[in-house]
Amino acid sequence: MKAIRRFTVRPVLPEPLLPLAGLARNLRWSWHAETRELFHGVDPEGWQAAGGDPVRLLGSVSDDRLQTLARDRRFLRRLAAAAADLDDYLTGERWYQSHPSGAELPAAVAYFSPEFGITAALPQYSGGLGILAGDHLKAASDLGIPLVGVGLLYRHGYFRQSLSRDGWQQEHYPVLDPNELPVALLRDEDGAPARVTLTLPGGRALHAHIWQARVGRVPLLLLDSDVEDNDSAAREVTDRLYGGGSDHRLLQEMLLGIGGVRAVRTYCRISGHPAPEVFHTNEGHAGFLGLERIRELAGEQELDFDAAVEAVRAGTVFTTHTPVPAGIDRFDRALVARHFGEGGELPGVPVDRVLQLGAESYPGGDPGVFNMAVMGLRLAQRANGVSTLHGAVSREMFAGLWPGFDPADVPITSVTNGVHAPTWVAPEVMRLGARQIGAGRTEDALSVGGSQRWDAVADIPDQDIWDLRRGLRDQLVQEVRERLRASWRQRGAGAAELGWVDSVLDPDVLTIGFARRVPSYKRLTLMLRDPERLRRLLLDPERPVQIVVAGKAHPADDGGKRLVQELVRFTDDPRVRHRIVFLPDYGMAMAQKLYPGCDVWLNNPLRPLEACGTSGMKAALNGCLNLSVLDGWWDEWFEPDFGWAIPTADGDTDEERRDDLEAAALYELIERRVAPRFYDRSAPGRLPARWIEMVRRTLVSLGPKVLAGRMVREYVERLYGPAALAHRALTPDAARELAVWKSRVRDCWPRVSVGHVEALAAAPVNGTAELGATLTLRVQAALDTLGPEEVEVQAVAGRVDAQDVIRDARVFPLKPAAGPDLEGRWVYEGPLALDRTGPFGYTVRILPAHPLLATPAELGLVATPPESAGGSASGGGVPLR
Repeated sequence: MKAIRRFTVRPVLPEPLLPLAGLARNLRWSWHAETRELFHGVDPEGWQAAGGDPVRLLGSVSDDRLQTLARDRRFLRRLAAAAADLDDYLTGERWYQSHPSGAELPAAVAYFSPEFGITAALPQYSGGLGILAGDHLKAASDLGIPLVGVGLLYRHGYFRQSLSRDGWQQEHYPVLDPNELPVALLRDEDGAPARVTLTLPGGRALHAHIWQARVGRVPLLLLDSDVEDNDSAAREVTDRLYGGGSDHRLLQEMLLGIGGVRAVRTYCRISGHPAPEVFHTNEGHAGFLGLERIRELAGEQELDFDAAVEAVRAGTVFTTHTPVPAGIDRFDRALVARHFGEGGELPGVPVDRVLQLGAESYPGGDPGVFNMAVMGLRLAQRANGVSTLHGAVSREMFAGLWPGFDPADVPITSVTNGVHAPTWVAPEVMRLGARQIGAGRTEDALSVGGSQRWDAVADIPDQDIWDLRRGLRDQLVQEVRERLRASWRQRGAGAAELGWVDSVLDPDVLTIGFARRVPSYKRLTLMLRDPERLRRLLLDPERPVQIVVAGKAHPADDGGKRLVQELVRFTDDPRVRHRIVFLPDYGMAMAQKLYPGCDVWLNNPLRPLEACGTSGMKAALNGCLNLSVLDGWWDEWFEPDFGWAIPTADGDTDEERRDDLEAAALYELIERRVAPRFYDRSAPGRLPARWIEMVRRTLVSLGPKVLAGRMVREYVERLYGPAALAHRALTPDAARELAVWKSRVRDCWPRVSVGHVEALAAAPVNGTAELGATLTLRVQAALDTLGPEEVEVQAVAGRVDAQDVIRDARVFPLKPAAGPDLEGRWVYEGPLALDRTGPFGYTVRILPAHPLLATPAELGLVATPPESAGGSASGGGVPLR
């Protein structure tokens, strides 16, 4: 019979074992090896059956076993040490507390994301965005940053993947009971569950409970709409990650943004946690948080809409992760208007102003949609991409929001992603590091970074590195066979059909890994472009290659599913199935085995469509070499010492031809350079000395760069710190003054212009000038009623291309020398250094200036010389040749 109600019966821990509950409820165990080893000791078989989840383990262990452990003095000593270590971790001073900037840093940061990949025991992630968010929280905890994470609790999580007999992807959505997850309900002072409520059209309400996960020092608040007071539709708002249609997604994002701010306020009130001064939205999904904060300021401080926008912008950081417009959430304007119109969620916030924030009001934009990324940029004073190349791509993609500016001047910077090493580095690698440089220094190096700590890796003997790599490869082989056998059973195969699985892969063969989501631009099947050539590589009698592939296509992406099926059919071929495998249901648990066990990590996206691509970072931290297109982080940090760059045909617009060329380049690299180096055993001891040196250089040179600790420190120093100072400066009066000033500048700007420009001293003769000379420029600037303190007049100079567009520009400030005349015109002068040879040019521009602006481009206003003067709004210059 089927139960009509389900609940969890938990054992009562004997008093000596009570610290186990605290250790299990804090997700630090997911990256702290000693705590995991302690739980393994509670019940080794139960630990295996629980999938390495302490909460499930403690929910199933027998009372007899608990009583035995309560009398085991050795176990109790280990338990006491683990509990004391956690207490020290949670309360001790860390990097943030000893930072020289001290009081200038934010009292707290709220970090919003639609998904968080903390551990496989809390399956609330789909891919790289969620894993990055999880690593961000863990690194913030390690560094002692007072950060609060905010997301949604999905009752079905993301789908589990299996394969049909013919290789077609199938999705399964397991029901997740929060009472069986490492989370706890946030409760008010009276013991009742705390909750937030949103108003929906038609008088409906959306209620959500707040579940709390402890990620080390960081609280993670997860909103859950499966509340009895909700109607059936509202209860399903948090059913699945990235599921449903537009209305469903809009409600999810309203709950995440608006409800998330309310959840943070509730948590801070109950716990006493400092109120956030900085709000960080990880992609546009949480962008509505800005509207809720505008509503708060309008009510609490009686700010009008424009002043509230300025106050909100000052303390907001927006991170974009997509390199293509198709990756951005866009909703029908009418749908947004219905939810924010009269009687909607945000009374006092005009719906027409809300719609303006998300409007694609630029050339090529769609007037009928509401763009979440556009709103995120308009409501954040600071924005960034997730690698240097992605920052450049983002400036190009969003340049329409700053008309008249070159993409290089668009105020979107970049902070290259990193990965949380204690989560992703194999225990065997950790132990080797601890043996070489000490356990404490190893933990510090992985959490905080610092190249000096990593330099000690250079002294590890070749034999130790090779033995480590061979051991990790062997573990992967065993893991693959186990997973492959389970997959074939799900596909309907009987035990008699699966004897061949025992010979799949070889721990002494060069192993290439490829695992990620399966959108078309990641090109899962590029390796199949020439199937016969791939077979020759796999079956080479002297230098064979084996490949492990994993990945999920979005449930609605039939094109991605066809790619999966195409690859699976190739891997099913009896001629090669011992050399290439596809593993379904890619997730964190699989990834933590896959990265360490591979020798080479393959990444071959269409450049420049990979925003960052952190899987290669995780592999690198385990001594795996990267073989990748120069995209994302690899474009930034590639060196021949620790990997290979796949040549790309970037200028070729024929996609088929481009794929052919790049696949051929990939085969050539593997056949001519990668495999020969791996199998070169000519050095003494028959070790591949040059390969081992590449592994060593990967660890020493890339190790400190790819850390999430490095990434989060950059966020603190470059974005969070300045945002906190701006937030404090934007008092209610300052916000009102800034809003009025911006309005006045916009009114005046049509009458602001650059007039006559002339070079005085050292003017070019016959179009030439000498390196090291200095031009003195004199510029006439019409400022209307603006004063000289309200603008910046600049000369912009540098080399020019054949179209006279300035490249690698430098800015030279000009100062007022005379004025104003009766028409409001001023004369500005200043020096311009001719510091580069070759074709050189300059132009002049006028920008708004105010001490509370984060950048002169903030208003999107610029005045440049008219085209007839040789300049243009896009930054063309007066050429000097």
